[in-house]
Amino acid sequence: MKALILVGGFGTRLRPLTLSFPKPLVDFANKPMILHQIEALKAIGVDEVVLAINYEPEQLLVMSKFSKDVETNLGIKITCSQETEPLGTAGPLALARDKLVDGSGQPFFVLNSDVISEYPLEEMIAFHNAHGGEASIMVTKVDEPSKYGVVVMEEATGKVERFVEKPKLFVGNKINAGIYLLNPSVLDRIELRPTSIEKEIFPQIAEAENLYAMLLPGFWMDIGQPRDYITGLRLYLDSLRKKSSSKLATGPHILGNVLVDETAEIGEGCLIGPDVAIGPGCVVESGVRLSRCTVMRGVHVKSYACVSSSIIGWHSTVGQWARVENMSILGKNVHVCDEIYCNGGVVLHNKEIKSDILKPDIVM
Repeated sequence: MKALILVGGFGTRLRPLTLSFPKPLVDFANKPMILHQIEALKAIGVDEVVLAINYEPEQLLVMSKFSKDVETNLGIKITCSQETEPLGTAGPLALARDKLVDGSGQPFFVLNSDVISEYPLEEMIAFHNAHGGEASIMVTKVDEPSKYGVVVMEEATGKVERFVEKPKLFVGNKINAGIYLLNPSVLDRIELRPTSIEKEIFPQIAEAENLYAMLLPGFWMDIGQPRDYITGLRLYLDSLRKKSSSKLATGPHILGNVLVDETAEIGEGCLIGPDVAIGPGCVVESGVRLSRCTVMRGVHVKSYACVSSSIIGWHSTVGQWARVENMSILGKNVHVCDEIYCNGGVVLHNKEIKSDILKPDIVM
């Protein structure tokens, strides 16, 4: 079985993190975002994953190296399909047609790279086989459907009737969750040109009464922007807790759900949590307070610093008694000096912060 992951976006909403790495390789819960999806696909028997990447030469180099490492570690074939111009969300499928179609007639998965969930892929295969249609999409319930494109469907069968973009009147509360299972015949509907699968291809299939939607169980989040990234981490860690996962940290200094890499060092008198991920090689000195944040690989948080509702990028430093909060995002190798207050600062890589950031601002 095969799968294609759409990784062609430029990750502008997650800058400055995506200035150092392509968005799919930005760490989430101590591993690259896309690795969560590849591991889920491998677990249900997918043996080849195609990464649909954008036209930038740098992305091909970085993603190719990542692919080789994953092939070695997971024993799954990873190939890259690179567009020469932006092709939208459907065009990359046409471009990768030869990689996806092998004559077996088996359906293939398509995933958006910045979606995090419990990936109920086996259930989706069973659902797809049961309804006998051409395509299946995963949907999730939201509280404010007026902000999204809503999927209107038959509740009993899951058959999709139509899509309504940002409805002003209530028509439903289910939206596209960015996980699809498609028969190879869907590729016959897609031309090799910039095309939207959500706005052009799926409405065609729905009109032919061949599109079905499955309600996604468990949590879901598009983690493509900082606030949703932080929320997604909370949902992910809560999911681990419900599974009684041994991955979660324990101890008198831990509050709520916390993920700590085994190579990280934690000093005395810290209070860590809830909803924190501490990456490989991190050093957290004594008396530090961390909550609702991600501290990525190689970060050094010095004594009595406080970090909340923020993302600290790779190999950065937070000084003694410094306070970083309110959706601050530090890029790679940023150094916040001692006793500095950072309130919603978005700091580009390789910067040193010597004065307070009193209100949300971009430091270039």
